[in-house]
Amino acid sequence: MKRFLPFLSKGPVVAVIRLQGVISTGGRGGLNDAAPAPLIEKAFARGKPAAVALSINSPGGSPVQSSLIASRIRRLSAEKNVPVHAFVEDVAASGGYWLASAADHIWADETSIVGSIGVISAGFGLNEFIARHGIERRVYTAGKSKSMLDPFQPEKPEDVARLRSLQDEIHKAFINQVKTRRAGKLAEDRDLFTGEIWVGQGAQEVGLIDGIAHLVPKMKQLFGDKVKFAAYQRRRPFLSRFGLALAEDALGTLEDRAAFARFGL
Repeated sequence: MKRFLPFLSKGPVVAVIRLQGVISTGGRGGLNDAAPAPLIEKAFARGKPAAVALSINSPGGSPVQSSLIASRIRRLSAEKNVPVHAFVEDVAASGGYWLASAADHIWADETSIVGSIGVISAGFGLNEFIARHGIERRVYTAGKSKSMLDPFQPEKPEDVARLRSLQDEIHKAFINQVKTRRAGKLAEDRDLFTGEIWVGQGAQEVGLIDGIAHLVPKMKQLFGDKVKFAAYQRRRPFLSRFGLALAEDALGTLEDRAAFARFGL
């Protein structure tokens, strides 16, 4: 009977998950493991998708949240036996590339920015500023390291050394993630883990991506012209649709712009 009703025929389905913005531990619109978790779970569980496509546009952020999201994607991919393709938009840098590395294949636009495999920490030293204004900083701790890197106190060499040690540990975890997920694809004659970034074709030449491609045409090439797309994306909070919480939204936008600006975007 089905062959006489062609409109009932179903083509393969690709579930599309959009991962956009700065990766942070929380806040309105921030990208963290808790926010997209229900969507990621549904994308892999609903029906039997031919593949899951990640649409990524992120300059990075929290390494822990990056790792949690990537690990969730890998776990579900293995459990459901569903391949994952990542498509980079403007940028997949630092934690954004950590997310992309969760995919079995990574594709990008010829002008996409990719890489920045490193760890960064930034802040301000305000001790001289408060001293000029007659402000005295008083800190009482139990444990000599509790006030490490206090921005209102002079910088201590031992604090900087400790921070660099922590950064090295995180960097090693990041490098291990990339080497494991891109095994056999990375250029062996280049140091890819200095924090350097590449654009499009350059990223392909060093093995950080598999090629230049866009989501819809690539999925049609792989799964046929009858492939269908099921989009999974977060809804805007109810109140924000009516212009409420504008101040918090504006601050979040400024934070995003500052992070993207590091890559000239």
